Amino acid sequence: MAIDKIDYLILNELIRNARESASNIADSIGMSVPAVTERIKKLHDSGVIKGYSISIDNHMIGMDVSAFITVISESSEFFEDVVNEANKNPCVTKCYTTTGSGSHILHVKTENSTTLEKLLRVIQSWPGVKRTETQLILNSYKKTNPLRIIEKEGVND
Repeated sequence: MAIDKIDYLILNELIRNARESASNIADSIGMSVPAVTERIKKLHDSGVIKGYSISIDNHMIGMDVSAFITVISESSEFFEDVVNEANKNPCVTKCYTTTGSGSHILHVKTENSTTLEKLLRVIQSWPGVKRTETQLILNSYKKTNPLRIIEKEGVND
């Protein structure tokens, strides 16, 4: 599916508030409600929009520690094992494959430093994991990343 300027405007509105009504989006970008609704449906059907999520204050639910854990593997033979283990572990919120010193970076959330230490022991026992490096997240100052609208050749909208 080709994405045009209007689609980017709609996506930016949904990034700011995934529960925004088609009516409010239509008003914001100067389109009709049926046109916006149809575009959102096409963005869903094509897989551009993969779903919606909520943002939770982790401290209010007792998840006070967030960290990035770089996984250094013995070899690429264990690549899928790390991904599979990460997908099974509820403390791992994201699993990225990377270049650099590690093969994967995990974003994790735990209750406290004791549960983080236990999680590290679990991760270090995964097949092929040689060692880990952990960076604690102290705070987050930017939560969303609106899309840049890039004018492409042939897009006249």
